[in-house]
Amino acid sequence: MDNRIHKEEFDSKILKALMADTDISIDDALENEMILNMGPQHPATHGVLRLLLRLDGETVMACVPELGYLHRGYEKLAENMSYMEFIPHTDRLDYTSTMCNNVAYVLAVEKLAGIDVPKRAQYIRMLMAELSRIAGHLIAIGTFAMDVGALTVLLWAFREREKIQEFFDMVAGARFTTSYTRIGGVAADVTEEAIAVIKNFVDNFDPAVDEIEKILNTNRIFIDRLEGIGYLSREDAIRLGVTGPSLRASGVEHDLRRSNPYLFYDEMDFKIPVYTEGDCLARYFVRIEELRESAKIVRQVLQKMPQGDVRANSPKKVLPYKTEIYTKMEELIHDFMLVNFGMNPPVGEVFSAVENPKGELGFYIVSRGQGSPWRFKIRSPSFCNVQALPVIIKGCMISDVVAIIGSIDPVMGEADK
Repeated sequence: MDNRIHKEEFDSKILKALMADTDISIDDALENEMILNMGPQHPATHGVLRLLLRLDGETVMACVPELGYLHRGYEKLAENMSYMEFIPHTDRLDYTSTMCNNVAYVLAVEKLAGIDVPKRAQYIRMLMAELSRIAGHLIAIGTFAMDVGALTVLLWAFREREKIQEFFDMVAGARFTTSYTRIGGVAADVTEEAIAVIKNFVDNFDPAVDEIEKILNTNRIFIDRLEGIGYLSREDAIRLGVTGPSLRASGVEHDLRRSNPYLFYDEMDFKIPVYTEGDCLARYFVRIEELRESAKIVRQVLQKMPQGDVRANSPKKVLPYKTEIYTKMEELIHDFMLVNFGMNPPVGEVFSAVENPKGELGFYIVSRGQGSPWRFKIRSPSFCNVQALPVIIKGCMISDVVAIIGSIDPVMGEADK
C-alpha cells in the first residue's frame, strides 16, 4: 500500500485546516473569500516559511504555516557522525546567534559523557553566549523595524553587530559560523587584546541602544503598527510551547538562565524583562531590555573571569592540545581515535536545554555507548514559536502579518532542522 501523501491530498489537508473554524464549505470560501499564499519566497517571512492565509477582504480569517522548505535532516546527520563532527552544524541552526548553539550542544554532550569543564572555559562560554544573544537581538530588532518601514535602525543594528563579529574573528578565526566551542571546553583562550576590544564595545553599547530606542519609541507609525497587534495571551503562550521573548512578552517570567541555571548564570546579577501586553510592541520592548541585560552580564563575566585552562584534561573524551599531540605518543593515539571513531559515552539518554535568543534550545541524545548518537532530537525555539502564528494572526489585517512574523523572529535554519 502506498502511504505517501500526494500533492493534491496534501493541499486538501491544508485547505481543511483553513476551514476548521467555520461551517461554510471550501467551495463557498473559495468563491466569497480569498486563499492567499505568502511565501515561501517572500522577504518578510524571515526565511523559507510559507503561510496559507484565508482572507475576507483584508482581514485574515485563518492561517496555516507550512514548514519544511529548508529541511536539511540535521537530526539524522548527527546520528551518522561523531559527537565532535556535529559541532559545525550547530552554527547553521539559528545562524544569527551561532555561539549560543555551540554552547547548547556541547553542554548536552558533556552531560551525557560526564565531563567536567574548567571554570575559565565556562566563563568564556557565557561571554560568547551573551555576545551572541546581543548579535541575535540586534538582527531581530533591525529586521523587525525594517519590516514596518524603519530602515535606519537596521543599519544602526548591523553597525553594532559588526563590532561583535570582529571580536569573534579575533577569538575564533571566523565571523559568522564560528565552531568555537569544543567538547570539554573551547578551542582557544581569549587574549587580552580581544578582551580590550569587547570592553570597549560594552562601554559604548548602552548609548547605541538609547539611539535605537529614541528613533523607534517616538515614531508614531512604528507604535501604531505594533500596539495591540498580534496579541498572544499568557495561557495560549504556555499551551503552545512558546518560549523566549515571545513568552516573556505575554507575562510569563521564564528564563532558563534563572529557572534552571547552567554554567555560572546563578552568580550573575541580571533581571528578566517581562511585559503583560502580549502584542508585537511588547515583544520588541523585551528584546530591547534584554540587550542591556546581556551587556550587564558581559561586564560581570569580564570582571570575574578566572585564570586557568580552557579545556578539560581528559584525553579519552576531549581532544588534547596540539602541543601535546606533537610531543607525546599517548596523546597522539587518543587524538587519532577521537577524530576517526569518536568518544564512547556511557549508555543512556540526556536532555539539556539553554536559553537562546529566540527561546529554549534543547538537545535530546540517546547513546548506546558508540561514537555516534543512536537517536538525536533538537528542540528548536523557532519551530515551536511558529506554531503560535495561527492563533496570533487570526483576525488581523493582511498588512499586520508582516509585523507579527517579525515580532516572533523565526529562523528557518532551526525550524526546518
